[in-house]
Amino acid sequence: MMDLFSYQTKENNTNNKPLAVKMRPQNLEQFIGQEEIVGKGKLLRRAIEADRLQSLIFYGPPGTGKTTLARIIANRTESEFESLNAVTSGVKDLRQVITRAKERQGMYNKRTILFIDEIHRFNKSQQDALLPAVEEGIIILIGATTENPYFEINSPLLSRSRIFQLRSLTEENIKAILRRAVDKLEGSKDYKIKSTIEALNHFARVANGDARTALNALELAVLTTPQQEGMKEIDLEVAEESIQQKVINYDQAGDNHYDTISAFVKSIRGSDPDAALYWLAKMIEAGESPSFIARRLIIHAAEDIGTANPQALVIANAAAEAVDYVGLPEARIPLAQATIYLATAPKSNAVLLGIDQALAAVRSKVTSGVPTHLQDNHYQGATELDKGVNYKYPHDYPNNYVEQEYLPPELATEKFYQPTENGYEEKIKEFLKYLD
Repeated sequence: MMDLFSYQTKENNTNNKPLAVKMRPQNLEQFIGQEEIVGKGKLLRRAIEADRLQSLIFYGPPGTGKTTLARIIANRTESEFESLNAVTSGVKDLRQVITRAKERQGMYNKRTILFIDEIHRFNKSQQDALLPAVEEGIIILIGATTENPYFEINSPLLSRSRIFQLRSLTEENIKAILRRAVDKLEGSKDYKIKSTIEALNHFARVANGDARTALNALELAVLTTPQQEGMKEIDLEVAEESIQQKVINYDQAGDNHYDTISAFVKSIRGSDPDAALYWLAKMIEAGESPSFIARRLIIHAAEDIGTANPQALVIANAAAEAVDYVGLPEARIPLAQATIYLATAPKSNAVLLGIDQALAAVRSKVTSGVPTHLQDNHYQGATELDKGVNYKYPHDYPNNYVEQEYLPPELATEKFYQPTENGYEEKIKEFLKYLD
């Protein structure tokens, strides 16, 4: 029986919880985002609804719903649910959980689900202590981590777990969460809350996919805004102060977005690294997707540099991989490195012109098809059909080259690729002249 003091203590604890905790969904219907893994009909959703879980690893950035999903499972499952935090727990705590799980299994034939938050904080020996219990089905493990599990979690444990990657929430996801939070706050107070669209947009944009950050900012705004005639109004100015970052004039669906990326690409094309870094910084500060920036670098490396410096595409692609691997804020560094490299590289659009001219020829010119000597003859009876007959194998000739026609005869005089004299293309041009 709960006495008055215990009841009051519980009420105070509930009231003192951060808004992000109060807003934590209790079921999948309330959960916002991650449709690719918990949308209707998806594997994880079906497993949760059927209470048929195997060991899971939730991997993703902060504030994307990893712990929330674990709590939803706790509310849904008929199994015993236990929870540990890898920062404050050790092997002793694990062994106690495993002992209790064995007792439940033996006495009541009841499963135990163990949720370990920040599981990447466990060292190898701590993770090894989990392995036998997971392998024998004594516990079903649910781990949450912000780090790449393939690097931070032991291979034997990974092989017995299903990994689900959670992505940063979209701005629309976060705005939906904020709107629901405003309704909840207003319902629990004796005053009304009015939040402008601009304020919610700012919270959502600056939160950078992290719902917890957005909710904490909203809560601070509400707590620090004076009440006037029964109303607390959260406008853009209040939002800026609450999340400690000013708005940058940048609309990801409007002219500012397109104008800025245009200025960025044109600065690289124009070989101006200082201007390119400025526009890169503006996009990063405004909350532009780093993956979008990386994709533009890859396109630019092939379109405006191409074979004038073949390494440019390698650098751009490496930057894109780094962005996916480390995320912001560290990702700003490989993005900047790639930007500077591309801006200072020799330029040529010969690759772009070449493929476009070749495509135009494919679409508009009628040919007799693949010349007979180039056709495949790697099957019995091909030579009887004259396939591959009279093909000259270049490696059988001096300098591994022999003159022969590789285009359809109707296109024999076409020159799609015409290298410039910039950078490495100068050597390519000399080589092609030598062949002629």
